[in-house]
This record gives sequence, structure tokens and C-alpha cells, in this order.
Amino acid sequence: MNSHYTHLGEYSSWVDEARKQGSLFPAMRPGAETRQFLRDLMGFSKGPEQPLDLRLEGAWVKDGLEGEEISWSCGFGPRTHAWALKPAGAKGPLPAVLCLHDHGGFKYMGKEKIAEGAQDAPDYLRGWWQGVYGGRAWANELARQGYLVLAHDTFLWGSRRFDLETMEKAVGRLPDADVERSAAANGMPLEVARYNATSGTHEHLVSKYCNLLGTTLAGVVSRDDRIALNYLLTRPDAQPERAACIGLSGGGNRSALLMATAERLKAGVIVGLMSSFEGLLDHNVASHTWMFYPFHLSRHGDWPDLAACRAPAPLLVQYDNEDPLFTPAGMQAAHERIETIYRETGSPGAYTGQFYPGPHKFDLEMQGQAFAWLKDNL
Repeated sequence: MNSHYTHLGEYSSWVDEARKQGSLFPAMRPGAETRQFLRDLMGFSKGPEQPLDLRLEGAWVKDGLEGEEISWSCGFGPRTHAWALKPAGAKGPLPAVLCLHDHGGFKYMGKEKIAEGAQDAPDYLRGWWQGVYGGRAWANELARQGYLVLAHDTFLWGSRRFDLETMEKAVGRLPDADVERSAAANGMPLEVARYNATSGTHEHLVSKYCNLLGTTLAGVVSRDDRIALNYLLTRPDAQPERAACIGLSGGGNRSALLMATAERLKAGVIVGLMSSFEGLLDHNVASHTWMFYPFHLSRHGDWPDLAACRAPAPLLVQYDNEDPLFTPAGMQAAHERIETIYRETGSPGAYTGQFYPGPHKFDLEMQGQAFAWLKDNL
């Protein structure tokens, strides 16, 4: 191709040389064999994947919802904390939805970025909701519509985060002036801003450790998420045959990984995290998490192949037309590739791709359409 890549400069021909080594982004067919291959490729997929040492940490009724805080061990590291939400007074089991928080360069918190618990959220979290979620904790709104919702912290976020001292010993301490500028720019307390900024650099180290330990960041995060899903589906107030996952950005990334690795899901919603890998070249590689780049996936398939490997299971993907994290061409190519996969499985209507104006977000209009889609498909 002899293309020039601004990000690579004199190394632009590296891309062509890589193609000579073997095909990049070949078509990967959906099916059980592909899903098992992906589990093996990403690693950390052995064992029962059940929560250990379950504890009920608290319960409340607030704003028309019953809530519980639950914690469990994933077998290593800090305990996972999660919130289960459902309509107050709900009778009988409900459709179950695993709500997945975003990445956002904001690891100090996890579930609190999409849900509200017993305590009112601080102003800086409400500012987060305003920026990407139309000003509300959307997991709570979904629960009000008749679902049992679980929002949990995954590996590296919230209750599952590394402590700051450990990270700073490994990657260094940021200058106070830099942290103060970040805190002011994002309207966050200094401790939150310092943590978030440090964890961005620390993720590179974590990904190196994943490679050293024979796994991937995608694999470790998805294992945490499967444990949460398995907990959700064992609750007596859940209908396990009517289960879905949904998330924006890093949450959409996690939703795609779950669709590829969690057989008990009936449906999935991916918001603001869909592109062909080809469409990322020279545009968006640096701006994405290591979760988006499972080692060696590119030799076997493309990201939309991974997302669609559960076809004909119902799948909704929402795209933001002016999303700075993706190119329009990359999003359109992914949409067409998923359409082709579902058409070839004889179920073209099971996939829905929705395009919206505006930047990276999951706003009220998109939430409304996603919730309506869940109602139709669960």
C-alpha cells in the first residue's frame, strides 16, 4: 500500500511489512468455536468464575428503587463491590441487566459513574453524568423501567483499583502543579484527579504484566465481568433466561467482550465503542484502552467480528457520528461488517445499528432507544 502514517513517520512502511507477515483483520465467523478461541486468546478463562465469600453490605429504598450493596472476592486483589437495583415493591423475578461503567480515564470510581446508591452523588460525579450521560445515573433509570440491574466495579476501577502508593512506587509521582490543573479542569477533588492521572500511565504497566502472566487486560477485565454476571443470574429476583449487558465506551468494550465470552447472555448493547481496526490506524490508537487491543487478535479477526460472534443473538450498537475516538469510515466499516455477519447467519433483523449526531456520549435520546430495544429483545 505504501501509505504514510503521521503517527509512524519514517516507520510508515512498518504497516505494509506487517501485512507481509500474515493477514491482518481477516473475517472471523461467528459460532461456539470462535467464542472458545477468543476466550483462550484473551486468557484468564479457566475455572468456575463464581463470586467467592459473598457479603451483603447494606440495603436501602430511595427514589422508587430498592437497592443492595453486595461484595465478593474474585480470588485475587481487593473485593468487588456492586449495587443491585430494582423497582421498589417489585414482585417476582425480573429481566436482568448487567450495567457496565465506562473507562473515561477515570478509575477512582466505577459503578458510581453510571449509578447512584444510598448516598447522593457528589457534584463532580453529577458533572460526569452531565458530560456523557444526559445528566443522570442511567442504570437507576433502567431499573425503574422494570429490570433487576447490577452495576459493579471491574478490575482496576473503584473498589477493584490499585492503591495510589503502589502505583506511584512503580510509575512515579506526578507534580502537584499538574494535578492541581487537572483537578481544576475536571472539577474533581485533588485526590481523585491524582489517582486518575496516575492510573492512566499505570495501565501500560498492568498490560505488560498481563502479557508476562500469559493473559490480556481484556481477559482479566472480562473475567471480573463474567463473575459479576454469574452472581446476577443466581439471584432469586433475576430471570436468567432474560439477561443482557449494556455500556458506553469502556463499558461498550466490556459489553462486546462479554458477548464473545459469556454464553448465558441473551442480548447485548454496545455504545460508543465500535470501529474496524483498520479505521483506527493513524487516528485513534493512542486514545484507547488496552482492553481494546487483545494481543494477536488482529491476525485472526477484527473488532466487529468479536462483537458479532454470538450471532444470531440480538445485538444493538449505537454510534456517535462526531465521536473523536473513531473515524466515520471506521464506524461505517464496522457497521457493514456486523450487518454482513448477521445476514450470513440468516438473522439480519437481530442486529440493529443506530447512528446519532454529536460526540462521544450516551445521552437521553440514545438511552431511550436502547431501553426500548432491551424491552423488545428481553
